[in-house]
Amino acid sequence: MSEQKIPVIIDTDPGIDDAAALAIALNSQKLDVKLISAAAGNVGVTRTLENVLRLLTLFDKKVLVAKGAQSPILRNLETAANVHGKNGLGNYKLPAPNFSLLVKESAVAKIHQILTESQEKVTLIGIAPLTNYALLLKTYPSDISKIKEFILMGGAWGRGNFNVLTEFNFGVDPEAAKIVIESGLPVKIAPLEAGRTALIKPEVSNQIKQFGRVGRMFFDLFKTYRGGSFATGLKIYDALAIGILLAPEIFKFRTVKVKIETSGTYTAGASLFDLKGYLPSTSTAQVIERVDEKSFSRWFLNELKYWENT
Repeated sequence: MSEQKIPVIIDTDPGIDDAAALAIALNSQKLDVKLISAAAGNVGVTRTLENVLRLLTLFDKKVLVAKGAQSPILRNLETAANVHGKNGLGNYKLPAPNFSLLVKESAVAKIHQILTESQEKVTLIGIAPLTNYALLLKTYPSDISKIKEFILMGGAWGRGNFNVLTEFNFGVDPEAAKIVIESGLPVKIAPLEAGRTALIKPEVSNQIKQFGRVGRMFFDLFKTYRGGSFATGLKIYDALAIGILLAPEIFKFRTVKVKIETSGTYTAGASLFDLKGYLPSTSTAQVIERVDEKSFSRWFLNELKYWENT
């Protein structure tokens, strides 16, 4: 009997590292991607939606796509176009978007429908600001019973990349991160430090270049990506979230109490991963504490090798 696939929904804001995460997830024989919802984050949601649809054309994959919220719950959107390029994908020219995959429902409504109709609990993967998932939890609180767990790329043990102590995904919409983290559901997190450790070195990028048209695209994207240095190693943060599901043995996790700061003038979105029991919190998460760097690079390369003959 073949192994049953894990039903997942991916909320994403492509984003160069998002594109790599999607390439791996969509090829996995272990995952059943029910929906990709586009989030506002690295660039605006109109652009991230188009990027998802263009990537699906390139990947020749047919997965339903829904458009998410245009802005964070309470704040103005701040993007990362300086890191990912104005179009979110290094200004790389992708094939035309396949709009036939776009559903008429909003991301929240479509996720709710999928959860309601599913015979088993669904894993929600968040590799973007968590606005769409937070709105889902607030709009349809009974859906909690249909969610298996949240797997997130977000937060930081220490210094941030959005503000002094704040990582981008949590920092763009702190209120959404707080709602998801405090949902009471199991949460696994790949924080900023994991991406800073699990670098994709030049020798790996050069091998990926040989993996057909998709590999050549990633090689070109990696050369423009400002998440690290092409010469010394790239931080492909979002692929870590997919790795948590597909190759958890690569990581060492630590279960900690968590609070998300929402009111600090300079610290909004900061993730407080409590190591010593200071917080009066019942919200916990399994957070990556350490990455086996060589194993991650090997896994990343093997997962993308599928595209070798494209």
